[in-house]
Amino acid sequence: MTQVEPREGDSTTTGTAASDWTSGDEGRAILAKARGRMPDFFIAGHQKCGTTALYLMLGEHPQIFMPEFKEPRYFAPELRPPLAHETPDRPQKLERYLALFADARPDQRAGEASPQYLRSPSAAARIAELNPDARMIVILREPAAFLRSFHMQMVASHEEKEKDFRKAIELEPLRRANAGGGFLAPQLLYSEHVRYVEQLRRLHASFPAEQVLVLVYEDFRRDNEATVREVQRFLGVDDTVPLRQVETEPLSTVRSVRMHELIRAVRRADFNPAQASGLSRTLNALVPKKVRRGLLSGLYRRVAYAPPQAPDEQFMHELRSCCRDEVVALGEYLGRDFLTLWGYDARG
Repeated sequence: MTQVEPREGDSTTTGTAASDWTSGDEGRAILAKARGRMPDFFIAGHQKCGTTALYLMLGEHPQIFMPEFKEPRYFAPELRPPLAHETPDRPQKLERYLALFADARPDQRAGEASPQYLRSPSAAARIAELNPDARMIVILREPAAFLRSFHMQMVASHEEKEKDFRKAIELEPLRRANAGGGFLAPQLLYSEHVRYVEQLRRLHASFPAEQVLVLVYEDFRRDNEATVREVQRFLGVDDTVPLRQVETEPLSTVRSVRMHELIRAVRRADFNPAQASGLSRTLNALVPKKVRRGLLSGLYRRVAYAPPQAPDEQFMHELRSCCRDEVVALGEYLGRDFLTLWGYDARG
C-alpha cells in the first residue's frame, strides 16, 4: 500500500452510472408529489466502525425511526455493482427509497445508515440537494485496524478473493491500473477508504459544521453510553432514554474459500432458486431445509471458518507508517491529537 496523500477528485467509480440519479428540481417534485419523507439524518460511514451497532441502538429510541433495511445506498449509485438489480433493501428509484420511511411518525426523526456515503465522491452533495438540513454522522477508526477489519468483511461478503491481508493490499496498484479494463470492485482499492480528510472536506462542502458529527470508533468502544448520548443530543432527541448496548458479532476468518462459496450458493438457492446453480438446486431438492441449515451452522461453518487470526504486527506497523501523514492531517483538521489517541507515537 502506497502512502496516503490528500488529493481530490480521482476516486475510481463503476457500476450504475450517475445518469439514473434523480436530482434537483425533478427530485424535489417527486418528493412533494409522493408526500414522501426524506431522512433527517444519515449514518454515513465508515464500515467496520460501529455503524451497525449505532443503527440498531438508535432504532430503539421512541423518537427515532430507522428503516428495516440498513445500507440502502441510494445516494451512491456510482458504487453499485454492475448490472445491479433493484431490491427492497437497495432501491434505485426515489419513490422506492422514500417508501422506506413511510412509517415514520411526524414526531420522529427519520434516519438511515449507509456507510458507503462517506467514501462516495458525490453522495453528500446529492443528499444536500434534497435535504440541505440533514445531519450527518461519521465514525472514524485507526486506519490500519480499520483496513484489516474491512478486508475480513470483504472476504466474508464474497467481494475479496484474496484471503491474505498483506497480499490484498499489495494488489491495489494492479487493480488501479486495471480500473478501466475490467476491474469492477472499487471498494477493494483500500487506500481510498482511509482518505479521512478528503472525505470530511466533501461533507463540509455540502453541510455546515454544526450539521456534521464526527465520532471516533475507539471512543465509541470505550464509553458507548456517552457516545450515544452525544448522538442523541446532536439529533435533538431525549438523551435520557436508556438504549440497550449492542455488540455486533465479530467476524470469523474464512478458512476455505471453496466451502465459503458453497455455503453462499446453497443460501442463494434457498432465496432465489431461479439464479442458483444446478448443483445447488439438486442439493436443496435432496436435503430438507432444516437439515441444510443445521449443516451450515455446524459442520460446514467449522470447516469453512475459523476464529479471527492475530494480526501480522510487522505489516500493521508498515500500514501505520503509510497512514501516519493522513493521521497528522486529520488531527490538524479536527483539532485533536490522533497520533497519541491511536498510539502512533508509541508505535513509531
